[in-house]
Amino acid sequence: MPETCVAKSDDLKDGDRVIVRIGRDEVGVFRHNGSLRAYSNYCLHAGGPACEGLIIAKVEERILPDKTSDGLYFSKDENHFVCPWHGYEYDLKTGECVGNRKLKLRSYEVIERGGDIIVVS
Repeated sequence: MPETCVAKSDDLKDGDRVIVRIGRDEVGVFRHNGSLRAYSNYCLHAGGPACEGLIIAKVEERILPDKTSDGLYFSKDENHFVCPWHGYEYDLKTGECVGNRKLKLRSYEVIERGGDIIVVS
């Protein structure tokens, strides 16, 4: 499998991302909570730049025992990135579209070796 160096490890801090071209594909590479993830930058909805929008915590509603709402809160465990064209949200850990988990961005293996971040395509 071809390997492409996309960044130096020191240049991609936690919470950062880089968009790179690998062959004919654009790939978003994220470093988040110490993990590296890479996904196709092609939104499944309308082909927009899926990896280039906001990174936000999942919004959750807490329901009380009497079935009323205790309000909306930001998740401490799940983060999303949002396609800037139409707001499709993708799970940062899995690449799944959070509105329909059957839809998933193409993912790429990412390795860190010798001070480099490498995407395997």
